[in-house]
Amino acid sequence: MDSEVTESTFSDLGLSDWVLKNLSQIGFKTPTPIQAAVIPRALDGADVIGQAQTGTGKTAAFGLPVLQRLKRESTAIQALILTPTRELSEQVQRELELFVGKQNIAVALAVGGRPIHKQLKTLERLPQIVVGTPGRVIDLINRGVLHLGEVDWVILDEADRMLEIGFRQAVERILRSCSDERQTLLLSATMPKPVEELAQRYMVEPERIDLSVKKIVVDQIEQFYCTVDGNKKFSLLIKLLQQEKPSQAIVFCRTKRGAHDIYTKIKPYLGDVGVIHGDLAQSRRDRVMRQLREGEARLVIATDIVGRGIDISGISHIINFDIPESSDDYVHRVGRAGRLSSSFNGRAFTFVTPEQGPELTKIEVLINNLLTEYQFEGFDGYTQRETKTVADDPDFNPEYSSGDDWDSMFEDL
Repeated sequence: MDSEVTESTFSDLGLSDWVLKNLSQIGFKTPTPIQAAVIPRALDGADVIGQAQTGTGKTAAFGLPVLQRLKRESTAIQALILTPTRELSEQVQRELELFVGKQNIAVALAVGGRPIHKQLKTLERLPQIVVGTPGRVIDLINRGVLHLGEVDWVILDEADRMLEIGFRQAVERILRSCSDERQTLLLSATMPKPVEELAQRYMVEPERIDLSVKKIVVDQIEQFYCTVDGNKKFSLLIKLLQQEKPSQAIVFCRTKRGAHDIYTKIKPYLGDVGVIHGDLAQSRRDRVMRQLREGEARLVIATDIVGRGIDISGISHIINFDIPESSDDYVHRVGRAGRLSSSFNGRAFTFVTPEQGPELTKIEVLINNLLTEYQFEGFDGYTQRETKTVADDPDFNPEYSSGDDWDSMFEDL
């Protein structure tokens, strides 16, 4: 049964004074719909399934009830939070530590791609909460250093993504390692059959909260499509950047090679551009994410590795250089935009080749909205004449400075 969500304040949700004080200090004023719906039910001890788009405040929705109900005198790990990626785990840890404030509550990280000896030392200090990825959590269980028998809460964040990338067996083994008396909270953007089966097997009469992801995308993001032949997509990308002049943009590609090729073409002419894909060293991915968060990277070329769960407030534009393989991925990609301010809702552009019309239709059916075709003056995406690009012009080598605008960087296109 879906839940209706009414307007509320954090003080209406049953949160304690110290939690409310910390929220006020960090500028949290009004709960998002998922927070207003999940927090009271979680405080009551119910298992909860929350379906909502990434970036809608789910960390606070499950984190605040856990923080409030921790037994301070216990030396056991009381809460385990599983996420599909190290980036999302690190983001969740940062947000929880922000909510903790000066309270004596420790949040440990257990993810791959990070020195394990540091994580072992952190576990020796008996944290109350562990945030991690399934692979590293299984590793620590196997080493005999992570004991989950007294865990009171298990949170599965981005559950659909975890199962989608092959963590189902690991997640089930972890759940079997936890106390049968635990409270389980499952947060997911979509509810495919594997997630439903997981919930039925490991949750007890869960309450369901379904907040339509489709409505959020339609309401908050201006969405456009651009028709173009495949061999003109790079030229179209440059034209779009010149015309839109985004404050920060992410360009999504289907493949690691495609993302790196675009980055290689643009890098000589745009200093504050980065690339993120799965073949890069973790340290480099971390550096680009940090630059994106701090506003130092104006343009990032990425695969769907950043399509979910990464909450960055400055993204004004999303450009789908390659149309997503699934309609759900479209929703996650586009959800990265629109958080810059209450007065700017973000803009999303999807490049569509002539043979991809059915894929565009599937997206429009999912979000129950027709995308608007975006028009360009002086650019024909279907002409067969050869079009010069930045990468093809050996004489084009403008000096770059961080103050340059998009036009001057690509003025000879």
